[in-house]
Amino acid sequence: MPDIALLAVFLPTFFFVSITPGMCMTLAMTLGMSIGVRRTLWMMGGELIGVAIVAIAAVMGVASIMLNYPQAFSIIKYAGGAYLGYIGIQMWLSKGKMTITNEQQTQVSRISLFNQGLMTAISNPKGWAFMVSLLPPFISADKAVAPQLFWLLSIILVSEAVAMLAYASGGKSLRVFLSKGDNIKLMNRIAGSLMIGVGFWLALG
Repeated sequence: MPDIALLAVFLPTFFFVSITPGMCMTLAMTLGMSIGVRRTLWMMGGELIGVAIVAIAAVMGVASIMLNYPQAFSIIKYAGGAYLGYIGIQMWLSKGKMTITNEQQTQVSRISLFNQGLMTAISNPKGWAFMVSLLPPFISADKAVAPQLFWLLSIILVSEAVAMLAYASGGKSLRVFLSKGDNIKLMNRIAGSLMIGVGFWLALG
């Protein structure tokens, strides 16, 4: 299990990143409004599996580099911190717009919904870059990788599931809330501030 201090930093950071409107959250809201929350759960299942695959691949790939080339981990840590800082700045500069399509998907099968969520998660290059940057620095080389990955992955999947369920079930009410004033901009700035802080912490820690 990772250190409690590390989890205390990781949990709020990833939760705010998850709850901020993005590809998967917008998809969950759109489907929740058009086909209902129950059928949207199939898309959520695919998305969660896709996120798990990306997270595990990112950690195992970087972990193998750590074992074979320990000196390279410092470069990965600095690069990861810089990338997270860059993402945070971009979130601060975001205009807070949210694109929601009006396409009705009432005839889509469960398998198609599952595959849609899976492919959305796996094919998202920002998701890969984020996982490679954020996860490995929270993995200690002095402890077994599997238990640490289990806890981090659990936090990630619970955060993603809660966020998607909120978007899917919130439906029109959440859409109205996010379209008012600077609500999305505020969420982006909270998440962006956390990302910048974690970026500095990882790079300088």
